[in-house]
Amino acid sequence: MVARNESLRASDADREQIVDRLRNAAAEGRIAAHELEHRVGTALSARTYRELDATVADLPALRSQPRFAAISSLRAHPILLVAAIPIVLVAVVLVAAITIASLAIGATLFMLGRRRMMYFGAGGCAFRHGLPHGRSRRSVPGRWEHWA
Repeated sequence: MVARNESLRASDADREQIVDRLRNAAAEGRIAAHELEHRVGTALSARTYRELDATVADLPALRSQPRFAAISSLRAHPILLVAAIPIVLVAVVLVAAITIASLAIGATLFMLGRRRMMYFGAGGCAFRHGLPHGRSRRSVPGRWEHWA
């Protein structure tokens, strides 16, 4: 706990924190049920930090909980990190490949569409307009005099 003046009055939140610590100690088997009742009563009636700290003086200090569970599991099992790196690299390569392929396909389809427009005009195929194979209206002389 943080160093504090032991003669200061304890707050209700401080008392509840100590009661939780006592309950955890009972759950771990560090204190018996009848001792838990006695200590909880003493903690709830404590006025100062000195009286409050006396109820948990013989219990081990609280261990700080890790902030990030993933980091603590990697520290406990470093082989997970060794396995995770190739998986992440494969995922990045797959996303990049899919993105590049979709851009290439889109560019190809765009260019094919422009080529179709260039050869056959906005109307589509030359056969639809009754022209011989491979000829568009633009290539028929005299048909589009004012074509711009």
